[in-house]
Amino acid sequence: MEKPFKIRRAVTSRAGGVSVAPYDSFNLGDHVGDDPTAVAANRDRLAQGLGVAPERVVWMEQLHTRTITVVDGPVAEPVPATDGLVTNQKDLVLAVLTADCVPVLLSDEEAGVIAAVHAGRVGARVGIVPAALRTMVQLGARMDRIGAFLGPAAGGDRYEVPPAMAADVEKHLPGSMSRTKKGTTGLDLRAGIRRQLLEAGVSGVAMDPRETIGDPMLFSHRRGAPTGRMASVIWMDTSEARK
Repeated sequence: MEKPFKIRRAVTSRAGGVSVAPYDSFNLGDHVGDDPTAVAANRDRLAQGLGVAPERVVWMEQLHTRTITVVDGPVAEPVPATDGLVTNQKDLVLAVLTADCVPVLLSDEEAGVIAAVHAGRVGARVGIVPAALRTMVQLGARMDRIGAFLGPAAGGDRYEVPPAMAADVEKHLPGSMSRTKKGTTGLDLRAGIRRQLLEAGVSGVAMDPRETIGDPMLFSHRRGAPTGRMASVIWMDTSEARK
């Protein structure tokens, strides 16, 4: 008999950690130049807050690819050259790091299949989100049961890009081109991804209202690099379900 579980999601901010400026303070990225000891302490603090052992949190290398990896247990190092994780294993936390890119958390509770996706401009353009959906379906998920959550990301009114770049992304991710507060060409990746998900037939899309570039409580690479990374995580929690 399978253990009952509840889908859990969490998003960190830049507060509550031990890293010093410019990574202050809850930086969870191990690739941005921060002191590795501080990053390890922050990751331990995250695991403690989630109520899991640190080794139960699975991280990715995140290279702006459209590669999806299925994980069936803890891994010692970040999964290499991957921008999406999918699992059907309980109590395994899938983590995505961002500081303007879109963290996408997906779940089919009935099938017991979840995914965490790093969807930046390049990854979203080349189809990382549809790739994650296809992998979930291969593990038994059904499109009309999959729910999506889009975490904090750069907003279309602040994410300024050259017109040719915006047009190119719009061609591959319709609905993503925007106009910034300055009146210049921009990108709203969350708008494009939301449209992509709904057109694929998912059951619904929820979105964190926060915008990274304009919110000092969130890390933003575009606002000021170098900087830290936040984590958006999803897992199937059996301990909470038993309470």
